[in-house]
Amino acid sequence: MKIFTVFLMSILLISAPLSIGNANERQFDAGLIALLDSQGNNIGKAEFTELRNKGVKIHVEIINLPPGVHGIHIHEFGKCEPPDFTSSGRHFNPVGKQHGFNNPKGFHNGDLPNLVVGKDGKVIADFVTEALTLEEGQPNSIRRPEGTSLIIHEKADDYNADPSGNSGGRIACGVIK
Repeated sequence: MKIFTVFLMSILLISAPLSIGNANERQFDAGLIALLDSQGNNIGKAEFTELRNKGVKIHVEIINLPPGVHGIHIHEFGKCEPPDFTSSGRHFNPVGKQHGFNNPKGFHNGDLPNLVVGKDGKVIADFVTEALTLEEGQPNSIRRPEGTSLIIHEKADDYNADPSGNSGGRIACGVIK
């Protein structure tokens, strides 16, 4: 009887991680990424979770950003070379649309709602976008062999101007693999 109990508990412990989480979420290994500022300092993290039939949830926790509203986008390359992060390329746009939620010819798959940073330079925020997936091999997947990146810009995205919403320079970057 003891052997059966130990065996049953072992199966429960092994299978427990498989059952944790929301039934509407699928975890992929894009997982957790570090966000760097223009000096290469770690200022936060972003976590990516696939939501069943609802796109991707992006959870960010960041410190030491300028207070105010900032554009935040997925960019086409998995490179974050400070200080300007231009190595990350343009906005992730596999369908060839123009930029901005308010642009009748838009929007890019990598466009996200603006990020609002508190007076203390900190922000915790969640975004959900149906324009992306973490499922490899799909045209709108941000999990690519060459990677993609999450960029935070110095100013707010106006949700209209092509190619980047007049959101200014790049002040933070994280590589998505």
